[in-house]
Amino acid sequence: MAKPKSQKREANVSNASPPLTQENFEKELKELAKKAKEETFFNHAVDWVGTTVRAVVILALAAASSSVSQLTLSPVYGAIPASIWHDKLVNAACFLGWSGSFWLRRNVRWRLIDLLPLIAFYIPAVQYFLFNYSNTFGATYGPLITELLTVAPLLLFSASAVGLVLEEFGITGKWQSVPGIASFVFLKITSAWSANVIQSTSYKSVLLSRVSWQVQLAASYALLAPSKLLLYAVPALLHTAIFNAHAQTPWATQALNSSLQAEGYRLIARQDSNTGYISVLESVSNQFRVLRCDHSLLGGVWTMDQSHNPVVGEPVYAIFTMLEAVRLIEAPVSVPDSEAHALVIGAGIGTSPGALMAHGINTTIVEIDPVVLEYAVKYFDLAPNHHAVIDDAVHYAAQVANDTTQRYDYIIHDVFTGGAEPIALFTDEFLRNLHRALKPDGVIAINYASDLLQPSTHLIIRTVLAIFPSCRIYRETATPTAAELLAAGQDFTNMVLFCRARSDAAITFREPVERDFLRSGARKAYLVPKHEILRGQFDLEDMRDVLRANDTATLEETQRKSAVGHWNVMRTVVPGKVWELW
Repeated sequence: MAKPKSQKREANVSNASPPLTQENFEKELKELAKKAKEETFFNHAVDWVGTTVRAVVILALAAASSSVSQLTLSPVYGAIPASIWHDKLVNAACFLGWSGSFWLRRNVRWRLIDLLPLIAFYIPAVQYFLFNYSNTFGATYGPLITELLTVAPLLLFSASAVGLVLEEFGITGKWQSVPGIASFVFLKITSAWSANVIQSTSYKSVLLSRVSWQVQLAASYALLAPSKLLLYAVPALLHTAIFNAHAQTPWATQALNSSLQAEGYRLIARQDSNTGYISVLESVSNQFRVLRCDHSLLGGVWTMDQSHNPVVGEPVYAIFTMLEAVRLIEAPVSVPDSEAHALVIGAGIGTSPGALMAHGINTTIVEIDPVVLEYAVKYFDLAPNHHAVIDDAVHYAAQVANDTTQRYDYIIHDVFTGGAEPIALFTDEFLRNLHRALKPDGVIAINYASDLLQPSTHLIIRTVLAIFPSCRIYRETATPTAAELLAAGQDFTNMVLFCRARSDAAITFREPVERDFLRSGARKAYLVPKHEILRGQFDLEDMRDVLRANDTATLEETQRKSAVGHWNVMRTVVPGKVWELW
């Protein structure tokens, strides 16, 4: 029933402001004074600090999540292919999130910050599903598709949440864009820093592995923004804990081996480390064992019984035995093996250093990754009687170059990571330090894997020849025909450059004798280099055009192409499903 008009008037009167009397006026002034007193500078400062801390925490978690996303993609796509689209995707997600924060707040029914832990918990499960299609997606677009459906939404909503949080500052006018710019700069700096910290410490504990980091970051988001929405994250968390084979738990490893058996493989050991995901795999059907680093193979040995009883393991890949031919290079004055000293840059599975030690050569191995060296000794029978240096090769080479008491008869330069060689280890500065580390009659073997059709390959060859004029270059396999090159669209191969330190004499190899082969069938077949690449095949017109440490950007684009080519090659060596399972 409608109220009478008299009652409506009474209601309006009762809801109206009290009459303006002297008493009410003084009371209102006292209340305003009390409120003004409470809103002191200290209170404002506390509010500002609280707002800033919330924004910083969201950005720090987003930056770490971005870094971990790259690490989890690397075993399936390789570090370099995984990075092709990453920065562009991060920039786009942050821009769209920041600029669309108000639209999202109006059109999304939940608080944006409450969605962050939910997205973070589902990232490992979605990645696990998408990795099954890596062969279909390919190395170029696979990482893009995967991150579009995983870390990109997390970054977008994080940027939006930060935008809404910083709105509390009430900054307007010409300073309005400062919080956004400052937030983006902080995100990029923190992302670079966290990537280094996470990868450099990952080998210390299973709790610091890639999937463990994903779970811990999601849990941190949950602590930041607890809500009932977290109940929807339970299925994702259970999947990661029980069914995700990438989680390095005993039951996950057991499940992984069950899946690998269907492909004819088994996992022997695995661990995250400072250069990537390291694992030892064995092909049960083909009887060989390989050492994996992300989406690359660092070497392999045959595991079947050998009637000829080789002194060291029988290598699967010819290139590693060819490097040992550095001993066969004829010198003005030959040095007995027992008196020779060798430096090996990059341990791999220990094929080359193991052979040098078997010949009685005093051998120093420089390896940046402690897990690689540990696995080489434990699973590939690398003799422990070597001098191991766990260090960055650039730092060690500079140190040795300045130490006149350390000079080597042989140097083997054999490095590979992320689908391509580290650029820093092929610069003019690094190679000059290796040159200084050689004795006057010393020799060096440099392994370089690349597409011979790329200009970057010619740049590397010019850089080596500018320092070591007396060189011969050999490829692992025979030169492909014109039809094969046209079909492949590339000429990707492993090559070895054999060079003298100071002599202008041509490189010649002595005839090997039986003891050089170490009772190894692979060495009898591949120790002596066969497929020479003549210098005329390279662009050597301007020998001053070399790769320098402060100008490596020219190589990055071609290195990306080379890494994609290497990814395709690796998918023919080991089945795609094995790479996907890691």
